[in-house]
Amino acid sequence: MRAYRLLSSALVLAFALFVPLPHCSGADARKTTTPIQHVIIVVGENRSFDNLFATYQPPDRTQHVWNLLSQGVVTAKGEPGPNFAAAAQQQALDTHADEFLLSPPQTGSYSTLPQPSTTVGPRVFAPADVPVFLEKIFGAPVTNDPGLTAADQGLLHDGGIFPLIPLIPDIRFPAHMPNGPFPITKYLKYSDTTGDPMHRFYQMWQQIDCSGNKISQANPGGCAIDLYPWVATTVGWGPLVENTPPPKPITNQTTWMGGVSMGFYNMAAGDVPYFASLANRYTLGDNYHQFQLGGTGPNSLSIGTADPLVYSDANGNPATPPAAQVENPNAYAGSNNWYQQEGFALSDPGNTSNASYTNCSDPAQPGVPAIMDFLASLPYKAFNSGNCAPGDYYLLNNQYPAYLRDGTLRKDQTYSVGPSSVPTIGDELSAAGVSWKYYGEGFEASSGVYDHYCDICNPFQYSKSIMTTDLKNNIQGLSDFYSDLQNGTLPAVSFIKPDDILDGHPGSSIPLLFEAFARNVVTSVQAKDAVWQRTAIFITMDESGGLYDSGYIQHIDFFGDGPRTVLLAVSPYSRRGYVDHTYGDHASLLKFIEKNWGLKPLSLRSRDNLPDPVSQSDSPYVPINSPAVGDLMTMFDFPAK
Repeated sequence: MRAYRLLSSALVLAFALFVPLPHCSGADARKTTTPIQHVIIVVGENRSFDNLFATYQPPDRTQHVWNLLSQGVVTAKGEPGPNFAAAAQQQALDTHADEFLLSPPQTGSYSTLPQPSTTVGPRVFAPADVPVFLEKIFGAPVTNDPGLTAADQGLLHDGGIFPLIPLIPDIRFPAHMPNGPFPITKYLKYSDTTGDPMHRFYQMWQQIDCSGNKISQANPGGCAIDLYPWVATTVGWGPLVENTPPPKPITNQTTWMGGVSMGFYNMAAGDVPYFASLANRYTLGDNYHQFQLGGTGPNSLSIGTADPLVYSDANGNPATPPAAQVENPNAYAGSNNWYQQEGFALSDPGNTSNASYTNCSDPAQPGVPAIMDFLASLPYKAFNSGNCAPGDYYLLNNQYPAYLRDGTLRKDQTYSVGPSSVPTIGDELSAAGVSWKYYGEGFEASSGVYDHYCDICNPFQYSKSIMTTDLKNNIQGLSDFYSDLQNGTLPAVSFIKPDDILDGHPGSSIPLLFEAFARNVVTSVQAKDAVWQRTAIFITMDESGGLYDSGYIQHIDFFGDGPRTVLLAVSPYSRRGYVDHTYGDHASLLKFIEKNWGLKPLSLRSRDNLPDPVSQSDSPYVPINSPAVGDLMTMFDFPAK
């Protein structure tokens, strides 16, 4: 039993009745089912569970955690363990120009791991006197970030990828490493950046290598999780222009990635110390997953919708996207797995994609039959039979929101998903009289003045019902969060997004900086004890970033789930030092909010409709009532009513 703080009799009574304290605003007056009056969701970027928690060991040895260490893949020193071969990566062959292969025939394992690459767009975190010629490659060094405390600003000046350049083999790593996960800080400082693995929809489906023939009691998900480097080195981000033939010859470095996806931080040796301390003191989820296979955009959106977005016209009605933006992951004729039309648009200065949509209701669409056939092989029925409405084209990869920050439509909608009519948790909370805000760091910045805000990360900026009404005022900058916290005007539900320097994204950021950002949020809330005593802070990542993870994946529908990512529940009511194995994904955040405030699911097709998981004691990670996702209530120890 955890120790409770001594509370005044009035506070105890308030908690027992589950009503707000007197100074709460009227918008927060709706009763809650728990003592929690404030939910704060902090979202970093692109880290798998094993990437950060590969060697985490709970201080309570009665607690078990599924990671590379507990599976015997690596040792506490980060070296290959007795079961290292279980994570060995394979090579394969896919020359099918008329068919996408979800699990292509393998041609043998790598003798050694392809050397990691510096990949695309690394950022320098180095002293301000970086030579001018390097500024032309990387941009001017960042010297200050408003998401950090004054004491943490120095973290911006020690590390990075200096003096390397993009798109070359990363010579900090050996040219030949054992075929499997490797400890990053054996070769780099914890403050150094690494390359950014590919993390797009069809590539990630292929990397986890799933087949109905592989489903067994020992492998209920049917995924071998053994094609990470092969997919990265054969297709990478995909053709930069649609229907582009592959370069000749293709080597392990042609796509600028190599084996970068197999790196992990060694928490047992002191890496990721703040998140380790939170796991020790509060609750860690080791069975929490990204909502969708693929990258930042769709997974960030799911935190607000529990549902993928649909391509739409200017009025928010479903429409057909331009042909160049429809995915085709079939192999280019004469190539090995070079997708015909599925690529990242380096020609555009923003974080956008060329091919981004699929009509998964149409079996004639490239890529669709392989996934649907696999879903049909599962021992349970997928959610809404794949959850694909006839004729709709769903967003699979990054595209801009249709709206600018002031609520006006973008003049150029070429890389926009269109005004979205998909219901959001913001709509539901507002209708119920529950206050909420989205705090995006850099949102308030003027053009050209410290503007590192992430447009594609904000689920509410896509929404027609929010951006064309006064609800758009609920989207604010990070400074507003700290002002609201200090002024006693913190909303019931807060979404907090760091800028692209502090979000922990590989290449452009580092875990060290996201830890510092999250620490600033947590310690600021804890300093306001009346707020802290009735708050739950969830720290998570939008997705796994294409980084290797060994965990079980439950197949819910056409879109996901994807690999595990991080979830920490930080609250006076967290189960102390506890590792929660309940299956969850980003829809679980919405289920927690909805259960806490007595709200209904967003729509008939959103995943917050799914039941809570039921599992057997000898297999806690695998729901026996699939598809199912938890509501995160199991991460807390709430007093009985």
